[in-house]
This record gives sequence, structure tokens and C-alpha cells, in this order.
Amino acid sequence: MTERDVTKGDADCRETLITVATPLFAEKGFNGVSVREIAGYASVNISMISYYFGGKEGLYAAVLNKQFAVLKRVAEINTMESDPLKKFELYVRATVARYRKSPYLLRFYTSELTNPTPCFATIVKPAIQGVVKILQETFADGLSHHQFREGLDPTDTALALAGMINFYFLIEPATGELVDHSPERDEELIQHIMDIFSKGVLK
Repeated sequence: MTERDVTKGDADCRETLITVATPLFAEKGFNGVSVREIAGYASVNISMISYYFGGKEGLYAAVLNKQFAVLKRVAEINTMESDPLKKFELYVRATVARYRKSPYLLRFYTSELTNPTPCFATIVKPAIQGVVKILQETFADGLSHHQFREGLDPTDTALALAGMINFYFLIEPATGELVDHSPERDEELIQHIMDIFSKGVLK
């Protein structure tokens, strides 16, 4: 076996552990999952978790890093030559796509916000703050160009927009009989969110 084969094997085993641990941590929380359970589902020796991650805490951090890394792509919106309202639409589209691709992300959101682990301060909080800051700056830019109504607070507005999208996906288990949450309706959802955000609900 060559050094390259060993390196590839290490990467494969590490990725397998992350992949297996992700739904387990998302559904049961950090304290509800044992390293023995993770190793069993991954079909690896339990010692591999310590070898690759230094223990369960390190594996959990690796899972969160991978989940929340997608939020860093929100920064790409600021590099685009678009007006602020278009940037907000791009954010909405990216967020909807993100939750379709990463169905466990919101579970980690809520788990870390309500029962924070040490990873909250180092991984989760900075990722969320980064998104809010970009939305703040985008709205402030729109205000400076008189595109948005004067007197609105950029932070409150940014949180309201993010909240509309996050809550829609968060309450899906409780509203499945009331709302069509299927991906086929995503374009309609995006347009509704942008319509409410830009025009409000008053006639």
C-alpha cells in the first residue's frame, strides 16, 4: 500500500465518521449519542474517533464546521454587482437551497441556540453573526441610496428577513398538513417572501 493509498483511506474513514455522526447528533444532540454508537454505524473501531478527532467533542466540532461552512458563501453576495434588493433575493434563494441540501442544519441551529455546547462560541455564533452582518450592510447600502423606507433599523430588518425563511423550514414538522413544503413550491415561496419583505402586507 502506498502513502497515497493510506492518506486516501484516512480521508475516507474521517469523512465516513462525519457523515454517520451528522444525523445522529442532529436527532439526539451531543449528549444523546455515544462514540460506540457512532463507531457501530460507521463500521469502524471505536478508537478511530479518538485517532481522527481526539474524541467525541472533536467529531462534533467537525460536523458543525461542515454544516455551518455553507454560511460563509453568503459573503459572495457582497461581491456581486447587484442592487441591495436583488442581493436580498439572492440570499433568500441561497438559503432555501441550503436547507434543501443540508436538512440537518436547522436542527443544529436550534440545538446550539437553546443548549449551547463549547462549539457555539467558536463555530456557530461567528457563522450566524457573519450572515447578519452582511444583511445589515446590504440594507444600510439600500438606505443610503434611498431604496428602502427611512427609519427602519438595519439589524431588525436583517433578522426579520432571516426569520421568515428559517421559521418556514423550522416548523415544517408541525405544518405539513397545512402547507405544501415540497421543493416544487420553492419558487413560489421565494417570491412570496420577497413580496412581503419589499412591500409588506397592507393594501
